[in-house]
Amino acid sequence: MSDSDTAPPDGPRGPAGPPAPARAIAAGYDFTGPALDLGALLWDGRCHADAPVRVPLSVLNRHGLVAGATGTGKTKTLQLIAEQLSARGVPVFLADVKGDLSGIARPGRDDDRVRGRAAEVGQDWAAAGFPAEFLALGGLGQGIPVRATVTSFGPVLLAKALRLNPTQEESLGLVFHYADTKGLELIDLKDLRAVVAFLTSDEGKAELRGIGGLSAATAGVVLRALTVFEAQGGADFFGEPEFDTAGLLRTAQDGRGIVSVLELTAVQDRPRLFSTFLMWLLADLFHDLPEIGDTDRPRLVFFFDEAHLLFHDASEAFLEAITRTVRLIRSKGVGVFFVTQTPKDVPGDVLAQLGNRVQHALRAYTPDDDKALTATVRTFPRSAYDLAGLLTGLGTGEAVVTVLGESGAPTPVAAVRLRAPESLMGPLDPAALDRAVRDSPLHERYAQAVDRESAYERLTAARTEAEAEADADAGAQARPADGPGREAPEPRKAAPREEPSLVEQVVGSGVFKSLARSVGTQLGREITRSLFGTARRRR
Repeated sequence: MSDSDTAPPDGPRGPAGPPAPARAIAAGYDFTGPALDLGALLWDGRCHADAPVRVPLSVLNRHGLVAGATGTGKTKTLQLIAEQLSARGVPVFLADVKGDLSGIARPGRDDDRVRGRAAEVGQDWAAAGFPAEFLALGGLGQGIPVRATVTSFGPVLLAKALRLNPTQEESLGLVFHYADTKGLELIDLKDLRAVVAFLTSDEGKAELRGIGGLSAATAGVVLRALTVFEAQGGADFFGEPEFDTAGLLRTAQDGRGIVSVLELTAVQDRPRLFSTFLMWLLADLFHDLPEIGDTDRPRLVFFFDEAHLLFHDASEAFLEAITRTVRLIRSKGVGVFFVTQTPKDVPGDVLAQLGNRVQHALRAYTPDDDKALTATVRTFPRSAYDLAGLLTGLGTGEAVVTVLGESGAPTPVAAVRLRAPESLMGPLDPAALDRAVRDSPLHERYAQAVDRESAYERLTAARTEAEAEADADAGAQARPADGPGREAPEPRKAAPREEPSLVEQVVGSGVFKSLARSVGTQLGREITRSLFGTARRRR
């Protein structure tokens, strides 16, 4: 980057060290408490190793944004921050879209590039690996399978994954409400399909009539969306055993935080699906964790990669729920870092909650790029730098940073040459990754899928019993008269009554009554839904 693009004239220099404007910026990062080291200050084209740029550990629950064009070093920034959090006993969740974050479990390689970067930024570099768990959505890819039940995933997130409009989302919510109140667990997609089909049958319509009903047209759209979703492999992500997000909060025996790496390479062609699953993990944590307020360190830091996919085509209600979750989860000790290309990818109400910013280089090749650059500059506080020139001239592994200080006030904008990660900058080889997965204490619990009795089986059993009872009644009425030559007694006249509907037969059957007693009274009362309609039951 050129000198003229990065800073105004230096002004008077002190007796030693950086020039006065750079010293003023560096003073804003001189914290007294524990802090993560990001790198060294850049000023006037020079890297000042004696002017470190840091972020206080205590403010990482105030959320953040890591942004920049493809190839500018965002992944290595995540790795750098995750390493230091782990070393300080803070668990980390990383979404690994490209498949190159698994190396965090192994020591890095000492080479000329690493030594050169360490010397430039004043880093005492030493190769180190960090405790890690490797996860995979639905078991697609190398990792512990992460599954959710349809019941706990909820209608709001599922509607986004299915690309339903607001009216269809409301109708899907009615189906979930019915299943919740009847104690019908929706474990996988066949359970949901069975309940939708039942409620839109001639016999089942009466069940929803009191709360608005479900039109055949809307049900048809939902069923077709489910079919497409299953054809794309969506069924793999739903089922049991359901992943317990408390597993993301663990520390290793040596006290370091465990880094949970969710491999997404196998599903990167289904971004809407994995982005909503990431939101499910976050919403589940929000639903379960108690309030702890501000502490000296976060309970968990959650990196939400490809964040723009979550916000694309999102309904107003969905965006409001995201905003509220991000705002409120801070007091539960969870910091959320959104990772995307430009700040404009994130809605303003969400962006306003992100107190820590690491902005890598942007490109301005087109008019749209130029607009994005201008919008990005406007999201930063006033700066001594020419930010428009600086952001287009940053090299790989360099960024513009502003964070919250220990007092909660923003620090001065600083251009930074970032430190080198100490773990392996690249993926583990497949054999080593496979061993790590098989040796995990989570493997025995989650590796094998379980298909236990749920809504599909229970509705099928109830319907079968009702049909058997109807056949038995029909057989009794057709029984021949007693003895030869004797006429059957004339039956007593009874008041005419309507034939029971299939709903009445199912609900009135012994199986369904038993279901209502053993499950409906126990499970149905326990299901409470959060901002996203996600649910949690006792595991």
